[in-house]
Amino acid sequence: MTESDFMPGSYVNDTTSGAFTWKAPSNIALVKYWGKHGNQLPANPSVSFTLDHCATTTTLRFKKQEKFSETFEIEVFFEGERNDAFRPKILSFMEKVVVYLPFLRDYQFSIHTSNSFPHSSGIASSASGISALALCFMSLERELSGSMSEAFFYRKASFLARLGSGSACRSVEGGLIVWGAHEEIVGSSDLYGLTYPGEVHPVFKKYRDTVLLVDRGEKQVSSSSGHGLMNGHPFAEQRFAQASSNISKLIPVLREGNTDEFTRIVESEALSLHAMMMTGNPYYMLMQPATLQVIKKIWKFRKESGSSVCFTLDAGANVHLLYPEEEEKRVAEFINSELVVYCENEQYICDRVGEGAVFNE
Repeated sequence: MTESDFMPGSYVNDTTSGAFTWKAPSNIALVKYWGKHGNQLPANPSVSFTLDHCATTTTLRFKKQEKFSETFEIEVFFEGERNDAFRPKILSFMEKVVVYLPFLRDYQFSIHTSNSFPHSSGIASSASGISALALCFMSLERELSGSMSEAFFYRKASFLARLGSGSACRSVEGGLIVWGAHEEIVGSSDLYGLTYPGEVHPVFKKYRDTVLLVDRGEKQVSSSSGHGLMNGHPFAEQRFAQASSNISKLIPVLREGNTDEFTRIVESEALSLHAMMMTGNPYYMLMQPATLQVIKKIWKFRKESGSSVCFTLDAGANVHLLYPEEEEKRVAEFINSELVVYCENEQYICDRVGEGAVFNE
């Protein structure tokens, strides 16, 4: 598909008011997207697990305006309270997608959103938040259009979400998601995320993700700025090639259920992401001393116990523990005996691979 495929046709219904609610999950990348070009296009393909418990629920209430407006008429509420701080990002998102959703200027919108996870907890709230809003907008477009296939609905929702936050395109559908064109994955595209079409061993369909909240402070650098550091980075091209190569290596791993090789790829990807930050200009150290201590504990535990637990990191200090469902009890004991001491206020979040966004009737 191309961008022109997402341009709207004629609207046959004149919907005057209503509301739609979507719950969209966050996601955690296994092979990292880091660096972009053009209109929010990835410099390299990525693969992620869709999460389940960590999600944003958004209700979009709308009312038809009496006359066309050059501006977007919105009010935003977070956790039940009016929140004008979120308005600029939402307005920017609407400006980017209005060419594909021209009805956005025809309505007054009231956006009510809440997260199932603590704010500033190291979970990608922009991914879940933007994807939930994109799905609400798509529900309105489907209502106006009269009919729309399920496949196109989700594909366009992912396409729109990408324009607001790159990783948000991976928070629409469930399981393993691929975003970015890769020659070995049929249907993969830079324009949207799609459910990984290859064979997936049962062990990876029920993987667990426990997020250790090592540092809940504000990040040193925003994700957008971090991606920008890849422009002119001395190791950028090698990094992009590494990501594509790791996806090639991941394909047989996912098919065969090889958790040892899965660990090597995922942990290497996490450390490569942070290496890019440490060797950029300017450079950043996003890991904290506690992050390194947790990683060392994981390596020691794995060596001594034979566990398949591994770690990954986003662009921050918090650590995601990934492990098979069958190890849930053993890993919980490990966390509580050796890792919780490194978490702020002994806090961590237990999650798992989920089924994707859910429409609330």
